[in-house]
Amino acid sequence: MTIAPPRNTGTDQHPAPSAGNAAGRTRIGPYPWAMAASIAVGVAGAALSLNGVLRGWGWYWPVFTTVLVVCFTLAALRAVRAKPLLVTAGGFLALGAALTLTFFRGSSVAGIIPTGATLAELDRLIRRASETVLSETAPVAPNVGIVMVVCAVLGLAVILVDALAVPLGMPAATGAGLLAILVVPAMIKPQSVGFWGFTAAVAGYLMILACSQWFVPDARTPADSARSPGQVRRAVLTGSVALVATLLVPLAVPGFDQGTFPQGSRLNPWGASTGLNPMITLGNSLRTPAGTGRITYATNSTAPLYLRSVTVDHFDGDSWGPDDRNASRRSLGSRIDPGYTVLADEQQPVVTAIDAGTFTNPYLPAPYPPESVRGLDGRWTWDPATLSIKGTDATSRRQEYLVRSSVPKLTAGQLARSSAGVQGIPEDFTRIPGNVPEIVRTTASAVAGSSATPYEKAMAIQKYLRSAEFTYSLQSPVQGGYDGNGLSVLADFLDQKSGYCIHYASAMAVMARLEGIPSRIAVGYAPGRLTGATVSVAGEGALPEYEVDARDAHAWPELYFQGLGWVPFEPTPSRGVVPDYASEASAPSAPGALENNDDLVPDATPAPAPAPSAAPLPAPGGGEGTDAGVQLLPLLLGLGGILGVALLAAAPRLARTGIRARRLRPADAGTAAVLAWNEMVDLGTDYGLPPKSSETPRAYSLRLRDSSLLGEPGGMDDAAHRAATALTSDFERREYGRPPEGAEAPEERTGRTRAAGADQEVTGARIAALETALRAHAPALRRLRALWVPPSVIGRLGRLLAAPFRAAGAAMVQAAKAAARFWSARWSARS
Repeated sequence: MTIAPPRNTGTDQHPAPSAGNAAGRTRIGPYPWAMAASIAVGVAGAALSLNGVLRGWGWYWPVFTTVLVVCFTLAALRAVRAKPLLVTAGGFLALGAALTLTFFRGSSVAGIIPTGATLAELDRLIRRASETVLSETAPVAPNVGIVMVVCAVLGLAVILVDALAVPLGMPAATGAGLLAILVVPAMIKPQSVGFWGFTAAVAGYLMILACSQWFVPDARTPADSARSPGQVRRAVLTGSVALVATLLVPLAVPGFDQGTFPQGSRLNPWGASTGLNPMITLGNSLRTPAGTGRITYATNSTAPLYLRSVTVDHFDGDSWGPDDRNASRRSLGSRIDPGYTVLADEQQPVVTAIDAGTFTNPYLPAPYPPESVRGLDGRWTWDPATLSIKGTDATSRRQEYLVRSSVPKLTAGQLARSSAGVQGIPEDFTRIPGNVPEIVRTTASAVAGSSATPYEKAMAIQKYLRSAEFTYSLQSPVQGGYDGNGLSVLADFLDQKSGYCIHYASAMAVMARLEGIPSRIAVGYAPGRLTGATVSVAGEGALPEYEVDARDAHAWPELYFQGLGWVPFEPTPSRGVVPDYASEASAPSAPGALENNDDLVPDATPAPAPAPSAAPLPAPGGGEGTDAGVQLLPLLLGLGGILGVALLAAAPRLARTGIRARRLRPADAGTAAVLAWNEMVDLGTDYGLPPKSSETPRAYSLRLRDSSLLGEPGGMDDAAHRAATALTSDFERREYGRPPEGAEAPEERTGRTRAAGADQEVTGARIAALETALRAHAPALRRLRALWVPPSVIGRLGRLLAAPFRAAGAAMVQAAKAAARFWSARWSARS
């Protein structure tokens, strides 16, 4: 009579080992916590590099807490010996709870349980994050939506790195997860990932490898195969060679610091934060061969019209950046007031009808200074300090609106007489960083130091920058490695004397501040080209239509004069149009100064206007490219989505690989035979021959060998038959043989440990022979299923998902029985 061993419905055993193994369970120790700390260091450290992709540091605390919560939840579950799938599921639940507590506390139950309102709020934040990604260039404003997405992505990165390091047994592959975080700042930030982010990510990765080597091999490998002095020396030598190569290769390969990869698209961990704030990096747009983001506008202005999108006034020496001043912004419903009186003799009212088309930005392009804006969809606010208009829940995309502005007619004489001290101007417009290079100070002093009035100083600086000494070039900054506007970049520009608008605008703004003149930079579009069409505007008649696109992106400085307000200048040769008040005392521009501005300046006697178009406002440009082609963040997000789908599709295979790796490297040599038997049973299940519920191990082994899956014994598949027989014998000997008697001597234990490695190699060879034979005789679809959707893994997942329902059903049955006993007892007592 054959007695079948008791079966266990756990996730990793089919015929279960005897209960005697429970007493021999190894102590968990500090390994889960050390690994969790290592992963937290790696992921949270890599997240440091996102500073510059996201503005400021306010976003980092929720990211850091999310990473810690997920890491140590995984560690806690692993410390109580939870199954691997349960640990991973717990990580997802911890991530959801952390996100709910941080971002959806008001719409959740107890702060961590989502509700229907939470899902609606989640949809709103995702849409807001999407609008931010589509409409802004880095560094983006860290609004709630974008911070929530970053926290979710980094939480998922923790789960991925943990899965690779622990259950799948591939700690070296965790570098891919950390590298995925570093890729985004490496491709977007001019200074690449930065020193601290790179260093912390590398430190976390090395800690993960150290934990995997230090803790895991202790109970399952020979004593001299881990933690040996020789191995430490080899590791130090390998790491030193890799570090030296990392430092030397960028110096030897062209393009790492200059040339082909100008905008931070190189993995340069040592870059200092002295590059251009990409919010005003116009080089990529200007170098776009085909213009994208077409905007059309019709205006009654007799002077060339600039469209301003955002005002950049905050300068800390490392970068220029906009100050949103969210606390002081006002609703756009009322009249826009600049806050000061312009003492000009005459002001021209200007009406401009704008169709933003595919241009997508939270800041609204408009002539300066706007007095009112009509026709916008969504909620908009304006900044009293800069008059910039920004959407609260909307962007400029597909907006058609009418802007009324009042432009003072300034003269050189008025500006020359404005020599009174500046009053009522915020410090942001006059602040001078302490790290100004000497060449910038000496140039400002030499060019404008002898001038008597602010106007003379401004004209001297503009005349110097527009002189024949300087040339307009989009490529020189790229080739010279100074494609930016930080102070060190500004020093290179003044030395090389070649660049484009952002260099000229930044140079004039900084030198003006050094000479005591408040300054800021306006970013938007230079005057556009006539389209040949007209647009009918109520009360104005037919107005000529212009168009601009990414090739017209421009930056220009504005200087403040007491009593006259903010006055634009044009120091960039070959771009824009020099105002009349700034051209009277300036030297002739460099040759070809207006070569890119054909049809920009309306003639004094306008040409006959074409017939008015039927539409009251310009229609979106057809046939033009969209901004999507040059938006890097959507591309990266799409790539991340593809990688996520690929990882999800490969998850069953990865899980199957991890299960086999653990079975072939058991922590306890005494369980090797049981784990090898489980692996043989799972192989049979994956290839279409699962065990029956009451089948003995020997009967299942015989049925497997008699099936066509293993081929014929004695032939080419004889190794597989012998492997199945040996694995069955080892399992029966382990489960039904006589247990060892007496205490084991230390030398016997050492010998048994040293023999474990050889046994693992034999077991691995047997499993490989079985799989080879099964794959050779299985149909193609079954082979594909066994490889990518193994039934053994899917069955475990099904049992795991069904476990709560089984538990609930059992609880309901017990409750029903208890209720029945209760009422039966009461009925008996009454009778």
